[in-house]
Amino acid sequence: MTSSKRSPAVTQRFLVVFDFDETIINESSDDAVVRALPSQRLPDWLKNSYREGHYNEHMQRVMVYMAEQGVSEDSIRSAVEKIPPAPGLLNLLEFLQSHQQDFQVVVVSDANMYFIQTWLEHAGVHHLFQKIFTNPASFDAIGQLVLLPFHSHSCSSCPDNMCKQAILLEYVAGQQKERGGAPFHRVFYIGDGANDVCPSLALGPRDTAFPRRDFPMHRLLQAQAPKVQANVVPWVSGEDIVDVLKKVVEER
Repeated sequence: MTSSKRSPAVTQRFLVVFDFDETIINESSDDAVVRALPSQRLPDWLKNSYREGHYNEHMQRVMVYMAEQGVSEDSIRSAVEKIPPAPGLLNLLEFLQSHQQDFQVVVVSDANMYFIQTWLEHAGVHHLFQKIFTNPASFDAIGQLVLLPFHSHSCSSCPDNMCKQAILLEYVAGQQKERGGAPFHRVFYIGDGANDVCPSLALGPRDTAFPRRDFPMHRLLQAQAPKVQANVVPWVSGEDIVDVLKKVVEER
């Protein structure tokens, strides 16, 4: 599922791609929502039902369980809205807001549309994002949040429901076509997790991957350094990313 905000502007020279969990927000939205349960934790049988590469299916089961336990939409929304942003993240978004003529901003996340839109709207930053690529999610008639996979793909490195590299490459190509053949000058990819490595490997030498320092994306990019063409700039705070983007804007 994608959410689109406005038509592309050819003047936007740069594309900024954000992950969501532990990148825009400072923890996993899935973990935060579990705290809406009366026990504030999942039973062991449900935690242990997770299979590698099938996380979306696992969260579907979690949402069924939460509905069975009487957790309401309001409780889930409240849990999402309470998640703090990552350090310096709001400053980074403020910088991008003030340079919208230069930067097109999107989210590519294996979370879900309900969590992401709820948090961005509550934080007052939803309007900044041209598009949100994530798993569809909506409440059904009995109050259960129903999750669906984003797509299917043939990448052996990624979870069954989402290859972020496939999404990124398709989006960049589509934007170039819509922009009359004008490509983005540079792509900046900001993430933290193992599933942010695959799209980072598609970046070119003028692009930059920003892995959150000491998170899986950072460690894995270090381990796969010979395959990485992009500049790699680890971040602790969104301010670290602002420092890089300021220099890029000034390079006119």
